[in-house]
Amino acid sequence: MERKRAGARTGKSEATTSDRSPEPLQLSLRVTIVRPPAGVQFCIQGRNRDELVGRAVSAGDDLSFDLDIRVAHGKSGPPRFLGPFTHGTPEERFLYVCVGTLAGQPDSCWTRRAKVPLSVITRKLIEQARRTVAARLEARLWGAAKDGGPVCASVTLLDGGWRLIR
Repeated sequence: MERKRAGARTGKSEATTSDRSPEPLQLSLRVTIVRPPAGVQFCIQGRNRDELVGRAVSAGDDLSFDLDIRVAHGKSGPPRFLGPFTHGTPEERFLYVCVGTLAGQPDSCWTRRAKVPLSVITRKLIEQARRTVAARLEARLWGAAKDGGPVCASVTLLDGGWRLIR
């Protein structure tokens, strides 16, 4: 990115790149649903409810969804997660995993969504992912809820939360 120069006609100077926050960086993520109920369709929801990405019907084995988001990383404050898959307030961003009818499976008896938290991803983890070739951050969550049906609501991540994988 090049430095902005003073405007030739107005005589006013424009901001330099050092005066602004760095451009958002791309962060590769994987959401793995561990042992989801068989026969149920899952996917990641985009910005709109009808924007469904990676639809997959579970056979009972783990399902993984890969996606990219952007992270604004100013010098202070928490990272800001951006892009078509991020939902919620800037302070409490999350991903939606849609299940059953919400995942585009019209004959399903399930209509659920699970919230996968992004706001728990630390600056340190983002920097590790940035410095590691072919790395991504993975969140693992149980595919079944306490009632035996598919996962729903705000989820607790397994393995201590988001982790770096290659």
